[in-house]
Amino acid sequence: MARRISRLLYPRLTVLITTCDAQGRPDVAAFSFFMPVSFEPKYVAFAVAPTRHTFSNLREVREFVVNVPTADMLKEVWVCGTISGRDADKFKLTGLTPIPSKVVKPPRIKECPVQLECKVERMEELGDHYLVVGRVVAEHVETEDYEPLLHYSGKIFYRVGEQLRAEE
Repeated sequence: MARRISRLLYPRLTVLITTCDAQGRPDVAAFSFFMPVSFEPKYVAFAVAPTRHTFSNLREVREFVVNVPTADMLKEVWVCGTISGRDADKFKLTGLTPIPSKVVKPPRIKECPVQLECKVERMEELGDHYLVVGRVVAEHVETEDYEPLLHYSGKIFYRVGEQLRAEE
């Protein structure tokens, strides 16, 4: 029996991606198919299904913000990952605070200690998802000392556990 790839490759950093449509209506969605791509210049990538509201917004406004939530934000992350922005205002549902970005149109999330403003460089269909590659055009770091939220699959998440260090 083939297992879902998300159950084979885990845990994964969970992020909240903010986007907006051409009229400027913001949305926020949770993603764990996310990764850094390049140090200099900074690039990040995430995978999004074409049925997601985030995908529709990215087709209209090719900008997004990667907001890194803390492990204490599980409830908000769950709402952002399970309710469509087509049907509800997730900022109102969660109480998350949208704040203006410096360079891109989508807002940042005040409660997230790291926010990366990005412009889409590529969107390519790969299987049942699109890979979205964004160039980081502005970064905001409140603190680098925070506990990220890690995702396994479905409703299962992790907190960071014991730190291990490789010996030379």
